[in-house]
Amino acid sequence: MKNDLDLIPLNNWQIFPDMQRPYLIAGPCSAESYEQLYSTAVELKKGGLSLLRAGVWKPRTSPDSFEGMGEEALEWLKEIKVKLDLKICTEVANAKHIESALNAGLDLLWIGARTSSNPFMMQDIADCLQGVDIPVLVKNPINQELALWEGALKRLNRAGIRKLGVIHRGFSTMEKIRYRNLPAWHIAIELKSKYPNIPIFADPSHIAGKRELIADLSQKALDLGFEGLMVESHISPSTALSDAQQQLTPGSLYSLLNTLIVRETGTKDLEYISNIDELRNQIDVIDSELLRILHSRMDISREIGRYKKKYNISIVQADRWENLLEKILIDGRKMDLSDKFLEKLFNIIHQESIDAQNDVLSKSEVD
Repeated sequence: MKNDLDLIPLNNWQIFPDMQRPYLIAGPCSAESYEQLYSTAVELKKGGLSLLRAGVWKPRTSPDSFEGMGEEALEWLKEIKVKLDLKICTEVANAKHIESALNAGLDLLWIGARTSSNPFMMQDIADCLQGVDIPVLVKNPINQELALWEGALKRLNRAGIRKLGVIHRGFSTMEKIRYRNLPAWHIAIELKSKYPNIPIFADPSHIAGKRELIADLSQKALDLGFEGLMVESHISPSTALSDAQQQLTPGSLYSLLNTLIVRETGTKDLEYISNIDELRNQIDVIDSELLRILHSRMDISREIGRYKKKYNISIVQADRWENLLEKILIDGRKMDLSDKFLEKLFNIIHQESIDAQNDVLSKSEVD
């Protein structure tokens, strides 16, 4: 699919001077006081940080929660920028935020998940940023809706924002999972497939919700080829006024980073190229066969639909499907295929078969 985003490459943003992956954005969830922010920044700077993050306006579910220090915190960021020679960034959600952030000389802005989920808010932000040359990162929407994420990016890009990237922070879910947010890596991968030149940062802090899970999620992001990480770091996480459980001390953050393995995006090694090409050719052949098999299966489903129509039988046969799925799972386990994968795959196939039969039943006899 054609890439219709006009982007400036990350290495021309002049944000990360050494350009060593993973590109790091770190700092506290919230700027709580000058002392807290400054002491955190000092320790992060010692480890080589170039871009400091801090929440100034915090979009909280309850107004009784800590909602940030607002423009007072921008003054702290300005002073720290000069004192420590750091780039600074924060989250913005409306025109007033943007105006204040630009006046304070921030170097990068990011759009939160609640905001990217709302096209009206995104258009207001795009209008406000018209003609402004500043890097902007957009977090994925709260729900697993790729079109919303794409729409947010397109609005900004059409307003002239060319230093544009995304932050994958996971998705809200009602399921009981080990993480705060559902990773759903495939959504970010699909976005990257459609727009190969868009930089992706992972936010393992918000995906995890617990500091002990951040390392594995960070490595997963690098394994998938993400360019950078945005990690919440606080000088004293246990006393943090927001998201205390998912913040790392600066020392813990750099210890974690030293354990990460950065995967190469490619190689000129002839053995690798030869073997990977052969394996990919095998996959292409198998995929073609899968398509042929699926075509045959849909033909049979339509034939079943014709018999059900002739004998006035309802489309959905719950007992038959339950027994079929149980057999599929039993056979799949013998082939080391996960139940989760098979349930997802065959539920999609089953729904497509139902739709095919429904098309047959809904056609008139003349057709």
